[in-house]
Amino acid sequence: MGHWNVQHISDALDSLGWIGHIGGALLVLVQTLVPFIPFIVVAGVNVLLFGFWTGFIVNYVFACLGAVIAYWVAKNLGRTWVQRKLAKYSYLDKFNEKLKRYGLWFIAGSRIIPVLPSFAINLGAAVMKVRTRHFIIGTLIGKAPMVFMESLIGHDLLHFGQHKGRLLVLLILLAVMLAVGSYYKKKWTRAEPVGKSGKKV
Repeated sequence: MGHWNVQHISDALDSLGWIGHIGGALLVLVQTLVPFIPFIVVAGVNVLLFGFWTGFIVNYVFACLGAVIAYWVAKNLGRTWVQRKLAKYSYLDKFNEKLKRYGLWFIAGSRIIPVLPSFAINLGAAVMKVRTRHFIIGTLIGKAPMVFMESLIGHDLLHFGQHKGRLLVLLILLAVMLAVGSYYKKKWTRAEPVGKSGKKV
């Protein structure tokens, strides 16, 4: 995350007053719908723009709102397109099996341990017709720790001299979570053994 770029974007938005603050919030919404840049960059912008706690709340609320909008649109308007979009994820069948079985809690867990990209969770839940209530609650639970962590990492990267120790701990924790997500992704993409009867075991 380039310090100058984040600082520049934050300063530019701040110079616009309340319009810029709305722009910072909408930036999170757009990033959630169309992930054109890493979320941590947007999180850093808003932490600078609003201060840490308000920035975290803005990041969290609009990330959740963006996820719900993506889910609703995919569920009601773009089902065929979504199925084509998700076809490239070979492990999605396993994800869908667990989504059917565990619903709300699997959505929450997948938000915390990044097995799938966030937008794929939104679209996959829509295709599998997960109940809206379950999707929203699972998203609210699961996004809170990750958005908090990414907001804090963004903050500490921008104030590196003051928070080197904490930043190191956060980066190690994030690396562990990514490694766990990668492990399950590989596990789900491996072909299941076939028994003599021809059935998967």
